[in-house]
Amino acid sequence: MFSQDLLNQVRNKFLHVDSCPYQGPRAFFENAGGSLTLKSVVEVNTHLSGIPDNQGRDNPASHELVRLISLGKQDLMTFFGATEGMVFVGESGTELLFRLISAAVLGTKQGGNVVGSTLEHPATVSASKRWSGIAGKQYLSVAHDKNTTCVTPEDYAKVVTPDTRVATIIQTSPVSGMAVDVKGVVSAIRAVSPDCYIVVDCIQHAAHGAMDIADYDIDACALSGYKVFSKHNYGAAWLSPRMSVLDHDHLDGTAADFWELGTRDTSAYATFSEVVNYLDWLGSQFTDSEARRDRLVAAGDAMAEQEAFLVHGMINGVQGKTGLRDLPGVHIIGGPDNPSREGLVSIWVDGKPSAEVVTELNHNGIRTHVRKNDYFSGNILTPLELETCIRVSMCHYNSEDEIAKFLDVMAEISLAAAVASV
Repeated sequence: MFSQDLLNQVRNKFLHVDSCPYQGPRAFFENAGGSLTLKSVVEVNTHLSGIPDNQGRDNPASHELVRLISLGKQDLMTFFGATEGMVFVGESGTELLFRLISAAVLGTKQGGNVVGSTLEHPATVSASKRWSGIAGKQYLSVAHDKNTTCVTPEDYAKVVTPDTRVATIIQTSPVSGMAVDVKGVVSAIRAVSPDCYIVVDCIQHAAHGAMDIADYDIDACALSGYKVFSKHNYGAAWLSPRMSVLDHDHLDGTAADFWELGTRDTSAYATFSEVVNYLDWLGSQFTDSEARRDRLVAAGDAMAEQEAFLVHGMINGVQGKTGLRDLPGVHIIGGPDNPSREGLVSIWVDGKPSAEVVTELNHNGIRTHVRKNDYFSGNILTPLELETCIRVSMCHYNSEDEIAKFLDVMAEISLAAAVASV
């Protein structure tokens, strides 16, 4: 776990860590809905939003914008851990997944199938079903285990065929918090269909551990800026060399690997550079390596370790507080001892609607979120015969004291629900 001094330094780099400008003091456990934002991101974004000049002109301001974009692309490649291919930004992670999947499905030979899983976000599933239908390909879905809310390489191996043209993988579920063994799933896919195009949704994972594209053997992935310490209104994607030149929407006369549509917001690249600068600093607290990539990996490992500490405390108890697993009537989606859990605990309380639990937590200065059995979360909740759950999502800047406060309030809520149901 982080020392208190390091945690204080970390928290000081983010805005609204322990207080909401509209509510007042609160603990922020809504990180899966969007992480806290770095102060430096807001500063850079504010500065660039006032620059009237455009890219590609012969003037000092334009030259600086081009430099920032180039630097941002380098930083994205370093963040992803990619040694080849290219990166670009778009409207959002969802928009990018639609574009990546459409290009992969339409750019592969006719027939065959597209494989995804029931663990995935609707951005991936919707895009895969839509473009599979248009291209005349069969869409096949790998079923996740409803109790562990996990999907494994073995699960994919049962569905993938030699005619699988495209496969999609979610790196971490935003509903249950369970991470997928991406490298293992890719190996299972390529063992059967070696030329398959593989697209990964890393939106939920990006703020919780290091990325390692060079080791995954995939063709594309996408993230959302606001989920990884940056701002809304942009996503970033990485493409392998062969994926980058698949036929796709782009302007006539541009290069085969040109993917950006219209003038990009320079601040998208520049603010992501600030994310990488932060991770570089954090990693330097754990390694003496002079290599920027090594420091980012060290930061990712440290964040994962800190979040595992927080999750363990939330489930098993901290500071003498009773953990979620021992509170009356409280149930943990995926089970209390799931090793795949990544910074997120989703629960429900017997006899108490989840929306009411979220409201009571909020009234006590604890920000969480209710997930409903809808197109966003039904894939997890329907098999469990649940209409709703409470998502409590942490990040490395959360503290043990915040966990203890949350458990205090949850103890009161669960006890009152238990008494009321007698």
